[in-house]
Amino acid sequence: MDRVRLADFLRRSRERLRPQEVGLTEGPRRRTPGLRREELAHLAGVSADYVMRLEQARSSQPSIQLLSALAQALRLTGDERDHLYLLAGHRPPEGARAGNQVRPAMRYLLDRLGDTPAQLLTDLGDLLAQNALAEALFGCVCTIEEPDRNIVWRWFTDPFVRSAYPVEEHDRLDRLHVADLRAAATRRGYDRPANALVDRLSTASTEFAELWQRHEVAVRRDSRVRVRHPSVGLVEFDYEVVQTRAADQCLRLFTPPPGTGTDTALEVLRTVGPEVVHRRHR
Repeated sequence: MDRVRLADFLRRSRERLRPQEVGLTEGPRRRTPGLRREELAHLAGVSADYVMRLEQARSSQPSIQLLSALAQALRLTGDERDHLYLLAGHRPPEGARAGNQVRPAMRYLLDRLGDTPAQLLTDLGDLLAQNALAEALFGCVCTIEEPDRNIVWRWFTDPFVRSAYPVEEHDRLDRLHVADLRAAATRRGYDRPANALVDRLSTASTEFAELWQRHEVAVRRDSRVRVRHPSVGLVEFDYEVVQTRAADQCLRLFTPPPGTGTDTALEVLRTVGPEVVHRRHR
């Protein structure tokens, strides 16, 4: 908790807010710029004494509930609310979710990344969209078609998908998939989609169920992956996970490591195209 900066931010946010913006009359004798402490306290449902102690950097750490009330009373933006939480020593609330909706701007971006395989996924592993080069590269093991588009489900239930990756890396990928799903489910508060996927996987795969019981957690932010492609053989990529504006979606970018020959393989894939290697699951 940064008491000094928290006090300064609360005081200046209160002074910037005009009474009429929150349904109060300004009155002829108002000398205080913005809201009075008593007015902010009333709007937030707390005591004026506590607001004073907050603004004088003398308070105990405010609770999440109190911060939410203050943010609403002060009409803070999303960025300002997050700043308030961080100054008070709390993790900001999760941002807005997009679900399975793909924003037009994201589709445009995917299409413009013509030289780099790129995929848009949910935090639970549903593949929502990919550009042509990603489809040419992973079309044999990844699909955006329901109900087979979840990469964790496919990994643990489809031997064809596993066969495209070197056997010696299966154990590492097993644990990465499960640990990343655990982190996503926890961020979501184990909501209905997360629980449904975990239950479905636990029923279908004893391997997944055993790994899930270990309670390992690791967010996949970057890694190196090797995949065996039917047209160009074994190719190696570094990938970076980029968070999008939506809290529940991310962009995966695959780049060729220097000296691996992946650049040449990508040139071949641009010529071959995705329709040659795309595999539909019936």
